[in-house]
Amino acid sequence: MPATTTTTITVDAPVATLINVFTVQADRQRELVDLLVTATEEVMQHLPGFVAANIHASDDGTRVVNYAQWETADAFQAMLETPAAQVHMRQAAALADGFDPHLYAVASVHHR
Repeated sequence: MPATTTTTITVDAPVATLINVFTVQADRQRELVDLLVTATEEVMQHLPGFVAANIHASDDGTRVVNYAQWETADAFQAMLETPAAQVHMRQAAALADGFDPHLYAVASVHHR
């Protein structure tokens, strides 16, 4: 994929979509967001198969969501085995009270 790819949410997009929901104490939400942004900028976006990452912070301060896309599920799995990525994942796990990562397929998209 070209380096200028953006997040595209379509039913037939040829990507593996990660949605990881972190629960966090409100006073640590910003720190977790910053860590995920740094991990993306320093490591993830340079790995083979990376497409896009989007970090979302809940208004109540108790959740952070990482919506990321990889070219394939295998590319995502390879990232999980990368030592530099593992360092950031351990740091994120230490900041969060919990996290729930899963790969998803887009089932439906609606626009106004």
